[in-house]
Amino acid sequence: MDEQNRTAIIYDAQRKMLAANYEMAEIRSLLNELMALEEMEEVIERANSYIAEAELRISRQNLAASIDTDTVEPRVRRAELKDIPGILNLLVQVDMVHHNGRPDLFKGPATKYNEWELNKLLSDPGTPVFVCVDGGKVLGHAFCIHKQELDDNILTDIKTLYIDDICVEESMRGKHIGKMLYEYVLSYAKENDYYNITLNVWTCNPGAMKFYESLGFLPQKIGMEKII
Repeated sequence: MDEQNRTAIIYDAQRKMLAANYEMAEIRSLLNELMALEEMEEVIERANSYIAEAELRISRQNLAASIDTDTVEPRVRRAELKDIPGILNLLVQVDMVHHNGRPDLFKGPATKYNEWELNKLLSDPGTPVFVCVDGGKVLGHAFCIHKQELDDNILTDIKTLYIDDICVEESMRGKHIGKMLYEYVLSYAKENDYYNITLNVWTCNPGAMKFYESLGFLPQKIGMEKII
């Protein structure tokens, strides 16, 4: 082999070595990326594990809170000024029930009374408001109004306690809070010599109608409409 061919072969071998080294560098780079991805997958897997454990802890805490709530004895009393924020929250819930049933009549979300009006109602003996509370939290309310027609041409002068609004916190429904409120209202009415208790209920709220019927309420008069 002459010198020229030998040089050419060496040059070609060096070129191929350089190409191989370049390819090896790319392969190492790809391997590093794969290792990084695997590490990232491990990190993601660990994170998902932590999230699952946290969700389980939260679920257990919520369950414990639910059990605690079930074992606590809520009580009904006359509403106080400090109860107004909780009452406003319940008023929104009442409104949304009516709004969802009759959006043509009820705005939503809204409250029947504002804070200033509630201050006035709570200080008026003619509009007693009762709340069911547990540890300071308002679980339900009952707005009442004293009614009596004196010296009317056709109506007798009986005293009526009108339930203007009654509501139980959504998360506490089915726990007999509404019945507790009603029984307190009933006791108040008896102690103050009322002849009867009345209320209005919308047909778009069948749950409320069923609840009042279960308490012994019967239709007194029926309001009717024709949309034109």
